[in-house]
Amino acid sequence: MKVLDLDASLLDEFSDSLWLEDGLSRNTLDSYRNDLRLFSHWLRTRNQNNTQVLTGATHSDLLEFLASRVSARIKASTTSRELSSLKRFYRFLLRQGRIASDPSLNIETPKLVRSLPESLTEEEVERLLSMPDVKQPLGLRDRAMLEVLYATGLRVSELINLKYSQVSMDAGVLRVMGKGRKERLSPLGEESLDWLKRYTKEARPELLDDMVTDTIFVTMRGAAMTRQAFWYLIRRYALLVGVTKQLSPHTLRHAFATHLLNHGADLRVVQLLLGHADISTTQIYTHIARERLKQIHAVHHPRG
Repeated sequence: MKVLDLDASLLDEFSDSLWLEDGLSRNTLDSYRNDLRLFSHWLRTRNQNNTQVLTGATHSDLLEFLASRVSARIKASTTSRELSSLKRFYRFLLRQGRIASDPSLNIETPKLVRSLPESLTEEEVERLLSMPDVKQPLGLRDRAMLEVLYATGLRVSELINLKYSQVSMDAGVLRVMGKGRKERLSPLGEESLDWLKRYTKEARPELLDDMVTDTIFVTMRGAAMTRQAFWYLIRRYALLVGVTKQLSPHTLRHAFATHLLNHGADLRVVQLLLGHADISTTQIYTHIARERLKQIHAVHHPRG
């Protein structure tokens, strides 16, 4: 899809701005660019002119574009993302003085039905964590990985790429670089810290067999584990303990958030621990918090 040179130049500037401000990944920047290219192409198809079209788009243009996407039965999540790209782009143009007013103002993002991924109960997590054979080096590694994942709510990619330089055994915390190059600290807790210390002392040297790497969790070849390999481990252990739920690579991350809220944690705290840039991402867990508030109200209010 060819974009007019002037529009292409604007998209380059916009992408550079996003990268400098937020350190977004190449895939995310490409997603913004593709959404705006689509809108530019749609505008040119309607207007049949050879001028720069993105800066001349009106409020009505954006509404008609979004309506055309709905008519084409594009997924609501995709349309929502496209609107988000447009809003951010036009805020950028307004700051740059390229437009006099923002055509995306007062266009509401459609409310998406976001289903909470199926989580595990605390009893199921306990069974899952106890499954690896810790008498074997690989089993001890797996137990340590599962314990750390459940204790911190790390993304799987953050776990498998964890380096010694990110861990303070004395303080019992991990320093994690998450999405958008945002750094956060994650407490380990006593249980997972004990398993991590035991693994690094007893099993890791045997797995490495004199090989050298800063990656904490390693395979028999001394390399970092892949996401697919770790996903296979979780599924295998879950089946062994009789958990038949539809699991995902982030199952323990969801259990981490769910169980924190069940025990009274604040949603903002959970947001920080998960490394979500926006509280709206964490709000898929709000119904858990609401249920917790109802229980507290029922127990403690005189008319509960």
